[in-house]
Amino acid sequence: MKKIALYTLFGLGLLMGCSKDSTPTSTDSNANLRAGNLLSTGASARDLLSNDVYDKLLIEIDYVTGFAPTAEAIANFEEFLRHHTFKEDIEFIYTALASPNEQSLTLEEVVELERENRDEYNSGSTITVHIYFADAPAETDDEENNLVTLGAVYRNTSMVIYESTIQEIANSSTAVSTEDVETATLIHEFGHLFGLVNLSTQSVNDHEETTVNEEGVEEGNNHCNVDGCLMRSELEFGSSLLKQMESNASKGLATIPNLDAECILDLQKYGGR
Repeated sequence: MKKIALYTLFGLGLLMGCSKDSTPTSTDSNANLRAGNLLSTGASARDLLSNDVYDKLLIEIDYVTGFAPTAEAIANFEEFLRHHTFKEDIEFIYTALASPNEQSLTLEEVVELERENRDEYNSGSTITVHIYFADAPAETDDEENNLVTLGAVYRNTSMVIYESTIQEIANSSTAVSTEDVETATLIHEFGHLFGLVNLSTQSVNDHEETTVNEEGVEEGNNHCNVDGCLMRSELEFGSSLLKQMESNASKGLATIPNLDAECILDLQKYGGR
């Protein structure tokens, strides 16, 4: 999984882990029974957005005790889902888990934690998403260069939120709450599960931002190039998440950025509102 989204926040970089089209290797002996949840990121965009195949969305939230998401963030998250999908039946189920007692987590360890703890998989007319709220930071965090990860998507219905990191970041501000940072992280990452931008999907119009890789080749980075968009990488590269939220609030705008017109066109193409 390629981590590509950078926040700079009062001298602290925040890396929002956004997945490329890659599927972690599964060692699950029941993988064939769960094949619908073992696809690449964005592969279930239409299934998540429309009611063509699944008319119910079940979100399983597994959290380490003491690191559950705030009720306010989940309410904001649900509002986002109802606004952009045709799902009218959305259910959240929660399970408190013991800590894995790790100082940090690799992606492989996150995948293994999902394999051990995930209970819900696609069944009948229900599509499921698994979100793990961790009590340890990402192993890829670079404290020396002040780069930390808030969340990441992998596969088509899998997400990890580094809640301990989110709480630490939110506690550094008197103006932005844990709820705000959780909300921004959840809806940004779910945007990638919706296929934004060009993750197992193709945009209506070309609006994917590009970067130059280590070989000097220009490539897309799965983020939007429209100013002010929720999926814009400038929110993650070289700018401050907290400053952006505080600036929005001072102008009487919504604290969390919205999807721009191009991303909404894409969601409508994929089966959403």
